[in-house]
Amino acid sequence: MTHPVFELRPASERGIADFGWLYSKHTFSFGHYRDMNQRGFSDLLVINDDTVRGGGGFDTHPHRDMEIFSYVLQGALAHKDSMGTGSVIQPGDVQMMSAGTGIRHSEFNHSRAEDVHFLQIWIVPNQTGVTPRYQQVHFSEADKRGKLRLIISPDGEDGSLSVYQDARVYAGLFDGNESSSLSIDGDRHVYIHLAQGELTVNGHAMTAGDGARLRHAKDIRFTDGVAAEVLVFDLRPHEYPAF
Repeated sequence: MTHPVFELRPASERGIADFGWLYSKHTFSFGHYRDMNQRGFSDLLVINDDTVRGGGGFDTHPHRDMEIFSYVLQGALAHKDSMGTGSVIQPGDVQMMSAGTGIRHSEFNHSRAEDVHFLQIWIVPNQTGVTPRYQQVHFSEADKRGKLRLIISPDGEDGSLSVYQDARVYAGLFDGNESSSLSIDGDRHVYIHLAQGELTVNGHAMTAGDGARLRHAKDIRFTDGVAAEVLVFDLRPHEYPAF
């Protein structure tokens, strides 16, 4: 019998990039931060915890053959791209961009005074050369309060955003005695990222910014939240992203 494995990735061990206008914490290798033991997990390549100062942002730049989604925690993020999409992403919104054959986009803080705090996450696709696409869906607090809401899936089930990969992403909010469980079908890898607050996962205490790799876990229990906001990634059972 294979026993479940829980491997904590402490927030304090993440890579840091501070450009003044941008303060970023890298869970996995990105930019000038390189760690051979942190090259992603399964098809999950990037989790960047970004804070952009008022008026700051990422100028127009290209992407290709990557599934990129943004999850805003505080403030508002303004998006523009070469498909003609223009939008403002706020807490509760999930934005998914399939870069495919190539796309150019910019992301700026929508405010000139307040910070915007968001997660930018990359998933390696199972198809290359697809036609670029943009999706944005709002999930209310009630959708996630005390439970895990499916926000991303291969076929867009239950109102989730579609991703070109065998991956599912859930979001949840937990506080006080709120609790929930997630059953994993088959031999899968799971990554948990605690975006905010405190949370206990299968008996392991986690704090804001912590991540965890789970292998061979069939049931995952979320309890003892303190203003917790969590993302859960149900992934294929291999260790590192392949290009």
